[in-house]
Amino acid sequence: MRVAIPHSIEASSEAARPLLEAVAAKFGAVPNVFRLAGLSPAVLKGLLDLSGDLAGGVLAQATRERISLAVANVNGCDYCNAAHTFGAKRAGLDPAEIEAARQGTASDAAEAVAIAFARKVAVSRGEVAPEDIEAVRQAGWSDGEIVEIVANVGLNVLTNYLNEVFKTPVDFPATAPATRAA
Repeated sequence: MRVAIPHSIEASSEAARPLLEAVAAKFGAVPNVFRLAGLSPAVLKGLLDLSGDLAGGVLAQATRERISLAVANVNGCDYCNAAHTFGAKRAGLDPAEIEAARQGTASDAAEAVAIAFARKVAVSRGEVAPEDIEAVRQAGWSDGEIVEIVANVGLNVLTNYLNEVFKTPVDFPATAPATRAA
């Protein structure tokens, strides 16, 4: 069952309004996932803070979008699949790279290892072997970058779950439905 997502910033709580205004200033509109998160200003603030902090991290935007697509397609989140397909295009990924990311890989060898690792973290709920971490290191990723890969998985699990629990209406351009990992 859906919750009543505020249709405008003005219909949101007083505590959520300044946060949603910042989202509108950044994106030109307020995507439904942020309207939903705004039902709890604490959740919205945490989501925005973590998202902003990770955007300022060492991983490139294209890598973060690949991770987002891989995780959305582990969790079957149509909303995040559409949102991050849009974001991936803006980050310069072509349709073949977007599809590869949905499958948990990439054409670049180092990116492929990182995205496969992110997918494994999501599928296994963090149960990875030391060899998995070592493979990411051997592909050229630092320990700090590996920590950011895991943090990006966690951020995406949060948004995937919010959208799946509440069946957030997709307000991004239509794309193929997300898959769901077995």
